[in-house]
Amino acid sequence: MSSFKTIEWKDDRVLMIDQRKLPTEEVYFECLSFQDVAWAIKNMVIRGAPAIGVAAAMGIALGAIKSKRKEKLEFLAELKEISTIVSKTRPTAVNLFWATMRMMDLVERMKDHDIDSIKSGLVVEAKKIYEEDIQVCKKIGKAGASLISDGAVVLTHCNAGALATAGYGTALGVVRAAFEEGKNVSVIATETRPFLQGARLTAWELDKDGIEVTLITDNMAGYIMNKGMVDSVIVGADRIARNGDVANKIGTYSLSVLARFHKIPFYVAAPISTIDYNCSSGQSIPIEERDSRQVTHILDSKIAPDIKVLNPAFDVTPNENIDSIITEKGIAAPPFNESLSLLIG
Repeated sequence: MSSFKTIEWKDDRVLMIDQRKLPTEEVYFECLSFQDVAWAIKNMVIRGAPAIGVAAAMGIALGAIKSKRKEKLEFLAELKEISTIVSKTRPTAVNLFWATMRMMDLVERMKDHDIDSIKSGLVVEAKKIYEEDIQVCKKIGKAGASLISDGAVVLTHCNAGALATAGYGTALGVVRAAFEEGKNVSVIATETRPFLQGARLTAWELDKDGIEVTLITDNMAGYIMNKGMVDSVIVGADRIARNGDVANKIGTYSLSVLARFHKIPFYVAAPISTIDYNCSSGQSIPIEERDSRQVTHILDSKIAPDIKVLNPAFDVTPNENIDSIITEKGIAAPPFNESLSLLIG
């Protein structure tokens, strides 16, 4: 486990480490209402697909216990509205919609219970989603560790570690598991412009947990691959289509092309909940466009003139560039239309 908590339910509040402040400040953001949770998701206090799912579940539970509604139908209508608000915070990470749907499915099953029972049930379910995520990530890590040899150097992009989940990590969960098995594994982390999740988050959490990490700028990846300095690439995912196309942080597609050219294995690590079986290919995945200031500024310092800016937060890596998708139910290999379907068969 990591030495910090990404998110937790405590005394009918939701606490989450404020990822906007890392690595210079380790402070926690306190959510007293579902609106606070929704704001935190939307404004990157918490990010990473699995962590967003946990936050969404806790947000709905928090909204439920804070509700003043006395009439059952009014209470149920309010829960539906809360769920809608939370689900609109981010468009790409499918875990957000998976978690809100799971919470509302529970409401449907409990609709004949009294209001207090529904409130209690939602809190229990949110805590269950949190605990399940940690166990799922550990299973992903254990499965993926078999792909990592002793002495391996793994390149990763963005942050798919404890900070992106309830507390263990997907891509970094694989690294963590290999490290816990006694393997001498080290990581090369891209800085991940423009929001610098690799520099601010991945490097911080690996260093904090004693795993060797080297930071590079995004445009150094081809150079170090060409020099034979990378044994494999492991990334997380925000949404995986049924055919194995993967939406992940912008720049992932470029890394997959470089890895394919240099014949370096390219792995994706993600829970089953990140697979959108209703999405036939990556062409159907919505891509979030973020604030242009992320590109024109670093922190509060302006680095570019007042010009047009493109800032898509994600790109789609085609399945043919992916060697394996590592899940808690095993490792899927091409053709992914078949292997991913077998995981839920």
